[in-house]
Amino acid sequence: MNLFEKYGGFATVSTIVRQFYKDVIASPSLKSYFEHVDMENLIDHQTKFISHVLGGPAEYTGRTLDVSHRGLKITNAHFDEVAEILQDVLEDVGMEDEDIETVMGIVASTRSAIVEED
Repeated sequence: MNLFEKYGGFATVSTIVRQFYKDVIASPSLKSYFEHVDMENLIDHQTKFISHVLGGPAEYTGRTLDVSHRGLKITNAHFDEVAEILQDVLEDVGMEDEDIETVMGIVASTRSAIVEED
């Protein structure tokens, strides 16, 4: 069983993504990245992306991470804060520690495609 199935499929992934963005937007250091973003579109897109990453049936057809984040001047500190928020959300929904480590390993592997400045 993959992580997508183990944790309840789209319903759980949607909950994770919505809570994640709620927490990200609440951060004074991160909210400016989302001022002119269609959040419903982003949440839909991210739900599909995360579902795909977790082994679900959603097919991700969006831009690559480096293209999506190009020009945003994301720092390592911002990347780390986003990762911490995601980890907190995963813990809050009851994901097991080993599975959180797997997800966070995937997140860590994206750092070079997302971070532009330090």
